[in-house]
Amino acid sequence: MERTNNLLQKREEASLGGGQKRIDSQHSKGKLTARERIHFLLDEDSFEEVGMFVTHRTSDFGLDEEKYPGDGVITGWGTVNGRLTYVYAQDFTVFGGSLSETHAEKICKIMDLALKNGAPLVGLNDSGGARIQEGVVSLGGYADIFYRNTLASGVVPQISAIMGPCAGGAVYSPALTDFILMVENTSYMFVTGPNVVKTVTHEEVSAEELGGASTHSTKSGVTHFSCANEIECITHIKQLLSYMPQNCEDDPALWDYEPKDEIRESLNTIIPLNANQPYDIRDVINLVIDEGSFFEVHQNYAENIVVGFSRIGGRSVGIVANQPAYLAGVLDIPASTKGARFVRFCDSFNIPLLVFEDVPGFLPGTDQEWNGIINHGAKLLYAFCEATVPRITVITRKAYGGAYCVMNSKHIGADLNYAWPTAEIAVMGAKGAAEIIFKKEITSADDQYQKLAEKEREYSELFANPYRAAERGFVDEVILPAETRHKLIKAFRMLENKAVKNPRKKHGNIPL
Repeated sequence: MERTNNLLQKREEASLGGGQKRIDSQHSKGKLTARERIHFLLDEDSFEEVGMFVTHRTSDFGLDEEKYPGDGVITGWGTVNGRLTYVYAQDFTVFGGSLSETHAEKICKIMDLALKNGAPLVGLNDSGGARIQEGVVSLGGYADIFYRNTLASGVVPQISAIMGPCAGGAVYSPALTDFILMVENTSYMFVTGPNVVKTVTHEEVSAEELGGASTHSTKSGVTHFSCANEIECITHIKQLLSYMPQNCEDDPALWDYEPKDEIRESLNTIIPLNANQPYDIRDVINLVIDEGSFFEVHQNYAENIVVGFSRIGGRSVGIVANQPAYLAGVLDIPASTKGARFVRFCDSFNIPLLVFEDVPGFLPGTDQEWNGIINHGAKLLYAFCEATVPRITVITRKAYGGAYCVMNSKHIGADLNYAWPTAEIAVMGAKGAAEIIFKKEITSADDQYQKLAEKEREYSELFANPYRAAERGFVDEVILPAETRHKLIKAFRMLENKAVKNPRKKHGNIPL
């Protein structure tokens, strides 16, 4: 009985982390505790903890007199919607969630289990960084985690939620994972903090401005989701996991789907009569997918391209779409990187890709060229070329120049390419093409404006349509927009057993 009571007492002590006073402080900042976060993430009563009684091994600076069970991180496994998931949650009430040797060992143990058993890993980060009192030992712990992040990349899904501070070396583990979520006003990420920035560059900046959720979701693109609070963040994690398989050898879950009338007549009038008039590609997406299933990723970053998960006929698919409502849907550096990263994730975890194409080309300008649009655009090209999952493209309107090639064209391995009657597939727009091809005729004409308009119409009739591409087989079928959902459901079903064997190699050298 005494031993039983002793165990129960130790469990109670561990559940309090750094003590009630520090728990109250955590709550006063609008933050949940590590255990509360795990409670809301995992299915009821499914959590199994590992390493509850682990403590640090440091005696320097008086730490031998201050030990807490668990050492600032809670680790274990449970289920999310019935599926095995591994989790670690840093406990800010214990040494500010700082990472020690044993803290790192606990995280590494869970990562190893996730790899061995092929299940997703979720990290709930809330840490002041490396435990300074331990010196290089804590730094080595970070490196051990980074190494495992890299080993697990493309093997099991890895998700990082930033729910407090994340600075210095601590930022690199989330950066190596597949998706990062941040909480507005209570979380931040940066390599060097405001004080160091002020010392080195003399810039005055707050932690929120430097590395808050808004900054990283709009300016840097480091975070994929900016969440209003921690509950929304946890809900997003659950939703993300629902589109993914358990590991790279698995397929995403197939949801129940009852076949019915899949014709969407409103798609026939969704493209404006004026080819230069914008429209929101999300309106197209939402009419094609299973109702309410679109979960957008990186919504506030590089808005000229839209990426996210959805379901079509109960099947999980990744969507990449040019956005004519923002910068006319051109491809630039942020859009190319955003698209490439998403395509590679989907390919890693057997999630089919659906591309909606309406792209006038790459964004011109010195800023783009000097900052490497060639290399960044090549990332998106490389990602599509490399992908072996089922790949379907729907050209809704413009498909011009090199951007036509990059956006999952038939030439780079797309399985099926559909075009709407409004599609324009050409080297460039009719006006620019006419000015080059018919330059002499236009400049020698009495009415140059009328001549240009005439030649522009001539070029449009020849090339600003989908039929030249269809004649060559670059487009498999020109379809009525209303038929799109019906066609895609059947096409993805047909492609479900697709198998591709690429040349044997260690790995490619993507243009980073």
